[in-house]
Parts: sequence; structure tokens; C-alpha cells
Amino acid sequence: MKQAKTTTRQYTTVLSQAKKGVPGFALAYGKFIEKTTLEQSSKGLIVNYSRSLAYIALHFSRVPHQVSVEEINAYLYSMMVHEKCSLSYFKHAVFALRYWFRLFGMEDKAIQMPPIKKEKKLPVVLSRQECKELFKSPVNLKHRFLLCFAYAGGLRMNELRLIKISDVDLHRRQIHIRHGKGRKQRCVTLSKLLTEKLPHYLSAVKPKQYLFEGLTPGEPMGQRSIQYIITEALQKTGIQKQVSMHTLRHSFATHLLEDGVDIHTIQHLLGHADLIQTLVYLHVAQVKTKPAHSPLDTLYNIITL
Repeated sequence: MKQAKTTTRQYTTVLSQAKKGVPGFALAYGKFIEKTTLEQSSKGLIVNYSRSLAYIALHFSRVPHQVSVEEINAYLYSMMVHEKCSLSYFKHAVFALRYWFRLFGMEDKAIQMPPIKKEKKLPVVLSRQECKELFKSPVNLKHRFLLCFAYAGGLRMNELRLIKISDVDLHRRQIHIRHGKGRKQRCVTLSKLLTEKLPHYLSAVKPKQYLFEGLTPGEPMGQRSIQYIITEALQKTGIQKQVSMHTLRHSFATHLLEDGVDIHTIQHLLGHADLIQTLVYLHVAQVKTKPAHSPLDTLYNIITL
């Protein structure tokens, strides 16, 4: 929590310095905020882009669209090689500059920004036995329930922490996800096991509004607290893999695929806009293949699969 406050303070400080010290930045930044707000961009995007743009403006003492492509490339090179900035910072800076240039009608500058190559990594997936080991390790009921709930619905971190009690329909066995990526809503199946256990959980934990609340009643649990729960649970197991909350989502998709659920259904359950995102699980799932045959034979029951 302390680190999060420090990061916010640094962001506010550098932005304030740029507005006061760089001629024209405050006015141009106002246009940026107007555009991102109208597009309903996420808070994370606005914060990351703003910080990168403010640093660039302060470095050159000019608004970013007054800086040449050559100067920007030299700046990015210096940050990568000499300052050894993180890959995350580099990406945010490039994306922010592309957005800023297009905002001010400079498409030619936007397309000259360095390309961002996507790392193609296979997702880390827990075996079914490892999932069981992980879920039983916490002593705290809320922690056990949270881990099971994340896996059972294939939920992203923010989707999990922002689920309200009213979003869970026990009769239809559905969870209404209202805070999906890209502000998209969807429904996922509530497992039979959690349907049975939920009344006991609500009675014992007594959340006010959100299913998983932090120390303040009626407020959702923070991301750091949720990550701490899985880190602490892992320490009590023999699991050696690099595991995060998102690993439970990967495991959910992979295990469904191994259970015979079709890829399009899994795409919908995960809330993926593009099927290509979901196809990655084909590389890690242990799916038994069936031998090639003629459908005429199965049509007349000459062979059975």
C-alpha cells in the first residue's frame, strides 16, 4: 500500500511540474484528458500515459508534439541503454507518444515510433492436484473462498474484487461480471460447489456489499491484498511454479479445454474479444486427439468414438 501511495505521489508531482514548467503543456494536456475521458479510457491508461508524457515534456522543456522524431528516438534509446528503464516504461512511453501525436493530427510522427514486439509466452498452468493443494492451504475462510471463486469463474483480478453480492444469482447459478476488460459485461457459470457453500460464506464473513471486502466494510478488497493471499497460500504448498492470480484464470481455461468444452465457449467465458487470445491454451492443454475417420461410418454406427 505504501508503494502504491508513493507511485501516485510521484505521478502527481511530475505532472504538476510539467504543467507549471513547460510552456503550452497544461493546455495541450487538457485536450488529452478531454479525449481520454470521452473515450472512457481506463484510469491506469491515463496515469501511465500522463506520467510518460510529463517526463518527456520536462526532459525537452517542450510539449511532446514539438519534439522531433530523431530527438524522441535518442531519448528512448538513452532511457533503455543508459538509464536502464523497464520494458514497461518503454512501452508506455511509445504508446503515449503515438496517442499524443494522433491527437494533434501528426499521424506521420505516430507511425515512426519504435515498434512494440509482443512476447509470445505460454501461460503458466497449475495441475488439478496443485489447484486442490493451493485451495486448501489458507486457514482463513475468506481466503480459501476467494481462491476457489477466482479459479471457478476464470476471473481477472479486477473482475474478482469488484463482484457485488447482488451480482451472484444462486437460482440461475450465474455470476454477472460488470467490470470486464474494456468495460464489457458478461455472465459466467457459478459452480455447483460454490452455490452450496455461498450461504455459509455470507453468514460467516458477513460482507456488506462486495463479495470480497477489505478492512473497510462495504469497500472492495485491494489488488495488493488479493495478491498477498495467493502468495501466502503458495508458501504453504510445494508448488514451485511462478504463480499469480492470473494463473488461476489460465488454469480455468486449460482445464475446461481438457474437459472437452469447445474453444468458442471458453472464449465467451473468459471475455476474450479475439479468438486468437483463447487459442494459446491449445498449446498447454493435454487434449486427447481422436483418429481420423469418415463421418459415414459413425453415421451408421460402424465405428464408435
